[in-house]
Amino acid sequence: MITTEKLNPEQQKGVYTVNGPVLILAGAGSGKTRVLTNRTAYLIEEKGVEPYNILAITFTNKAAAEMRRRINELVGHGAEAIWISTFHSCCVRILRRFADRIGYDTGFSIYDTDDSNSLMKDVLKRLNIDNKMIKEKTALSVISSAKNELIDPMQFRTDAGGDFKYLKLATIYEEYQNSLRKNNAMDFDDLIMNTVKLLRMDNDVREAYQERFQYIMVDEYQDTNTAQFELISLLAGKYKNLCVVGDDDQSIYKFRGANIRNILDFEKVYPNATVIKLEQNYRSTQNILTAANGVIANNTGRKSKALWTEGAEGDKVRFEQFDSGTDEAIAIVNDIARRVNAGECEYKDCAVLYRTNAQSRLLEERFVARGIPYKLIGGVNFYSRKEIKDVLAYLKTIDNAKDDIAVTRILNVPKRGIGQTSENKVADYAYANGVSFYDALKKADVIPGLSAAAKKIKPFVELIEELRELLKTGNIELTVEKLLEKTGYVDELIIENTDESKARIENIDELISKVVDYEKNTENPTLSGFLEEVALVADIDSLDEDADYAVLMTLHGAKGLEFTNVYMAGMEDGLFPSYMSLSSGNYDDVEEERRLCYVGITRAKKHLMMTAARARMIRGETQYNPVSRFIKELPKEVMDGYYKPNKTDDMPVNDTFKKAKASWKNNSFAENVNTYKSMADIKTGKDMSSTSAGLDYSEGDRVSHIKFGEGTVLMIKDGGRDYEVTVDFDEAGVRKMFASFAKLKKC
Repeated sequence: MITTEKLNPEQQKGVYTVNGPVLILAGAGSGKTRVLTNRTAYLIEEKGVEPYNILAITFTNKAAAEMRRRINELVGHGAEAIWISTFHSCCVRILRRFADRIGYDTGFSIYDTDDSNSLMKDVLKRLNIDNKMIKEKTALSVISSAKNELIDPMQFRTDAGGDFKYLKLATIYEEYQNSLRKNNAMDFDDLIMNTVKLLRMDNDVREAYQERFQYIMVDEYQDTNTAQFELISLLAGKYKNLCVVGDDDQSIYKFRGANIRNILDFEKVYPNATVIKLEQNYRSTQNILTAANGVIANNTGRKSKALWTEGAEGDKVRFEQFDSGTDEAIAIVNDIARRVNAGECEYKDCAVLYRTNAQSRLLEERFVARGIPYKLIGGVNFYSRKEIKDVLAYLKTIDNAKDDIAVTRILNVPKRGIGQTSENKVADYAYANGVSFYDALKKADVIPGLSAAAKKIKPFVELIEELRELLKTGNIELTVEKLLEKTGYVDELIIENTDESKARIENIDELISKVVDYEKNTENPTLSGFLEEVALVADIDSLDEDADYAVLMTLHGAKGLEFTNVYMAGMEDGLFPSYMSLSSGNYDDVEEERRLCYVGITRAKKHLMMTAARARMIRGETQYNPVSRFIKELPKEVMDGYYKPNKTDDMPVNDTFKKAKASWKNNSFAENVNTYKSMADIKTGKDMSSTSAGLDYSEGDRVSHIKFGEGTVLMIKDGGRDYEVTVDFDEAGVRKMFASFAKLKKC
């Protein structure tokens, strides 16, 4: 039974406007699901539409199940005939009937990510392409992007022009698709692309589904890609009773192929469309909504709207800037503990949101230190991530090598061509002779049947022994750096060049920061002590997941959720918005980051705290980034502790020291260093303007770095174990690093 009397006027309009194209711009927390479910009930009960003629599409199985549950409650009998599904499941149902019309058997297999990766390995092998040149995941990522844009292998080759790399990828794409067809299989992207192909090619099939789906509703329309847009356009081509619901201000999945133009240009595609704005919010206080409106208003590529509520004004949005990332984490965890101890809320009412997964490490450690349970959403515990476990397994092996699990984990990381049969022979020898697996590896040349494998095992043992010798110097950080260099672990991730590989590199960088932090703040640092400290943190995995947890997640993972208390950490230019978005030269990238900020703010129901750090360690380097421009866009009247920017913070991240640079041509070097010290507010050690022992450059010299390019040495400080060098890079800004692994070269 429909209950429109409980809906506000705009929601009612969304329910009753059922003919022709309709765009419902549903702001965060504006009750869009209630509109969609009541709209469906209205179509059936009041307009006499057969449930069979209704199609409702959303993005996740969870959302589809929730929509079906609510519709069943309203409609009752007959609701089971409504197609309520995700894009992919909708396409599977169509293809199961008609895939034979595009050359597939209707019993085709659906390949998941692992299946696709295995197939791609075979493809690269058949084409004699070294996976160091083109990684499986890289090729799959490129192919997925092409399919999202409905670009088939032939078109991909045409678009490649004379570009050698893309011509090679075109060949891979062709062979991959041929292999899928030979196996009578489709990957996830094929499900949509092939359905579009079917509907375009076969008039009978297209007309049959257009006749069936006389009323179509699409949720989260801002997240659709080109292929999904075309699918919906084809299905709605006859009756055009298409209702799309979404919020352009929450379009944050460009990296997955989402095309914001689909929602922004809806009225261009359907000139007679009715546009309905749902701006009344039922989730957050007015101060939180005013903050969100203030930030998102700075975007130009959006449709004008502003959230409001009839609820309370609420507490002001709190902002605090701390000296370091550690201080920030301590403050957040302490605030959560204070609120819970005061009886204001439970742990599960608190969520900490951040831009990158790597930021979770400091937070996780503080939660453990305070004995506060937490749950990591959208990822695994920092120390349980594959790349972290791999590096830690190497460190455990270097430490004493008695951990057979650690040694066997890394024996083929990276791949060394040591097969399972050879590994079993080593294990058998170790068992028979009562020695560890690693000690058996050291004797590989005498183990029967290992003549060929022994040659591959020897370099591994030599690497471990070399790193053990290096560790005797007492520098754990240098050992880790050398480990990554010798194994080529990070190099392989760089070559892979996918969103996943970039995130894994960020996590490794964060582990290095942890090592540096440990060495600096421990009286007698040892590798054993470091591993013990890490193990205690990793024990959090054993906590009961049904208990009362604080929640940690990325801002992307928070979309669609809500919490009483929200903490947004790392509000610094270069981190959020990201350095990549600021340096891309594409303003659209910054606008997407701003939408992500808007999503984060609107997750909060009652309390919102936003934090930044003056200095943050990334890959063992202390970075000084200004407070995020998004903080400066917040209306002052809703802020508690509003940040008052100084003259340097008004500048973009890469221009922080531009004014100082301009004066250096005319000032003496001593004056320039004093200017830098004043701007960065850094306490320096002894003056090292003369060439430091072992370094071929001095303060004021121009140097180059393999990653950051050229820059000027601002300061050299004796750090005891190593020299701390502060460099102002032309493109990457100011970076503080240790000379031993910075490998700076004088220009």
